[in-house]
Amino acid sequence: MPVPSQRYVRNHLLSILSPDDYEAIQSVAEGVALGRRDILIAANKSITHVYFLESGIASEVAATPEGRRIEVCITGPEGIVGVPLLLDVDRTPHETFVQIEGDAVRVEAAAFRRLIEERRVLRRIFAHYAYVAHLQTAGTALSNGSHTLEERLARWLLMCHDRVDGDEFPVTHEFLSTMLGVRRPGVTTAIHSLEGAGMIKARRSHVLVLDRDKLKAAAGDSYGVPETEYRRLLPAGR
Repeated sequence: MPVPSQRYVRNHLLSILSPDDYEAIQSVAEGVALGRRDILIAANKSITHVYFLESGIASEVAATPEGRRIEVCITGPEGIVGVPLLLDVDRTPHETFVQIEGDAVRVEAAAFRRLIEERRVLRRIFAHYAYVAHLQTAGTALSNGSHTLEERLARWLLMCHDRVDGDEFPVTHEFLSTMLGVRRPGVTTAIHSLEGAGMIKARRSHVLVLDRDKLKAAAGDSYGVPETEYRRLLPAGR
């Protein structure tokens, strides 16, 4: 797949680069289609590429030796998959896979390293994103320990809603139970609670956001800190 010109690129980080920095990335990048469940970063293996998502969502998950899994970060067209490479780390114990299919601009790891070593402004923009991703992970830990399941679910739905086109996206109760680290019956009860309050409509393997303001109220202070920092550090038209 061809890499779009900067005028048409949908990844926010790529869209705010200088034309010169964008052309440098474009010269070593390729466009790829991402299928649901595709593994972008395998746990404890060398990171081969970074991905700038144009559409879709990727989930970063941590796992125990016994196989329990929980989501610690999600990435969509606002960000980059492969943050460890920014920190000169070539592998991670976490796995990142495609949650919602889409497209991406992909850069091979060695080429990406050369770019961020040679281009200070480029590295600075990506470092700001890495900081926001860290805040998201911290917010997930805080939410898991301090908020109700309904609040955590509302937060997660809002984060997905931020990263998709439209108000509907695919998700199953089973997937949510893994991502939130709870049993499936608890997820079902929480979904029914949000649905009963008119915030969402749960369809077969999909969720439709009906009232985002109500959903934000339900999430309370579990949602918003990373999002505010993102807008401050990585505004459009910078």
